[in-house]
Amino acid sequence: MVALIEAHSFPNLKVSDHPLVKHKVSLLSARETEPQLFRALVNELTVLLVYEATREVGLNTGTYETPMETTVGYEIAPSIGLVPILRAGLGMVEAAQGLLPKSTVYHLGIYRDEKSHLPVSYYNKLPAVFTDDVMILLDPMLATAGSATAAASTLKQCGAKEIIFVGIIAAPEGVQRMQEEHADIKLHVARLDRQLDENKYIRPGLGDAGDRLFGTLRR
Repeated sequence: MVALIEAHSFPNLKVSDHPLVKHKVSLLSARETEPQLFRALVNELTVLLVYEATREVGLNTGTYETPMETTVGYEIAPSIGLVPILRAGLGMVEAAQGLLPKSTVYHLGIYRDEKSHLPVSYYNKLPAVFTDDVMILLDPMLATAGSATAAASTLKQCGAKEIIFVGIIAAPEGVQRMQEEHADIKLHVARLDRQLDENKYIRPGLGDAGDRLFGTLRR
């Protein structure tokens, strides 16, 4: 049993306090939410969370023409790469890329072995060296953080300069592990849950995000 841990215990963690996020993550985690609505909610939450996660990215200024006159405007300065952790992270890509249409999408496949609970890498479509300034790692769940820490290490081996993690629900154990192994990575989530159970599932959680996204729940 893990004692209830508050979000402020983790300096690298930002839990959204926006009413829309709280509302939508409650709908998302409800048992009766069907895959179609589940996917829509993941999309909506990703938009809200990426919006918050990019609050501190730099801007370039420049002039442009409105229908009335020349004025000064802004453009996102860093080049941004999106890295969904397959397969559940795929559910977050469309929304993230919609906000950041100039971003590049890379794919990294890591799953958790059901017996050992250790991460297993099975797909890597990353360049030898990243040219992007900021990498946004996407995964709905941060449970043990085995996949997230392995993915972060892989990104750093490919020369990632700055990494931001965007998820939806996190467990204290996963946040703690990310803090210990990758203290430089900021974590943005919709909710910090109570604990992991004996099977390393987040409680109260939402079950298996990949199964619920793609309708592959075991009957």
